[in-house]
Amino acid sequence: MKCLSCGCVESRVLETRANDDDLSIRRRRECAKCGKRFTTHETIEFAPVLVVKNDGNRQTFDEQKIRMGIIRACEKRPVPAAKIDALVADVAKQIAASMLPEIPTKQIGEMVMKGLKEIDEVAYIRFASVYRQFKDMTTFKREIEKLLDEGSGK
Repeated sequence: MKCLSCGCVESRVLETRANDDDLSIRRRRECAKCGKRFTTHETIEFAPVLVVKNDGNRQTFDEQKIRMGIIRACEKRPVPAAKIDALVADVAKQIAASMLPEIPTKQIGEMVMKGLKEIDEVAYIRFASVYRQFKDMTTFKREIEKLLDEGSGK
């Protein structure tokens, strides 16, 4: 790192600490030439992930799109905003951990549905009905029966 005071590129690390988010590191440094101290922050650089849509088009992954879909599914339901944020963060973390340059929307939708099923079953059904494009009441009924069977331990 270049010292802001003298421009020297040589410095030594005095102290290293993980930040609260555990996604970045704070380092306290001292310039080898002038002795001035400064702080740097080190983070992982993520390559942008492309989302492959059903029609084959590609878009950059956007957490906001997931958040808006989950909020719509949870509308008028007793789901705290913190749980929605945690689900969005969990999905984003799973996508980043996959280390894939491209991910299909189907895979993202399945991650969201898995999380919604644990948070609120009504929100899960709402999301699934749009995501899986339920065509009629029979499809709704089958999905609800599947939920009921899982809930009763069958």
